[in-house]
Amino acid sequence: MPEITIANLQSKTIHSEKKSERLLDVLLRETDWMHACGGKGRCTTCKARIIKGLETLSPRSINEERFFKLNKLRADERLACQVLIEDDLILQVPKETQLPHLSYQ
Repeated sequence: MPEITIANLQSKTIHSEKKSERLLDVLLRETDWMHACGGKGRCTTCKARIIKGLETLSPRSINEERFFKLNKLRADERLACQVLIEDDLILQVPKETQLPHLSYQ
């Protein structure tokens, strides 16, 4: 099953239980992850910067496209609440969405 590594969170590795699982659901099982709108794609607080595996993710959602056009998402960023994972990923938590009680590198 897919393995997600959070590079700037001590290279924490989380295993997905199945393919085509929502990234946010996988992350929340084993760590805290910002998601102000409750995972509905209405904000960008759950964004993840994808270092490796971007091409294996589901296509951008309508919400992601809207935020991308508004320059609120970079080309290498995806909303964890909108994306389905199919394969291994290496990602980072962007500086602006890091939680104060976690130690990032």
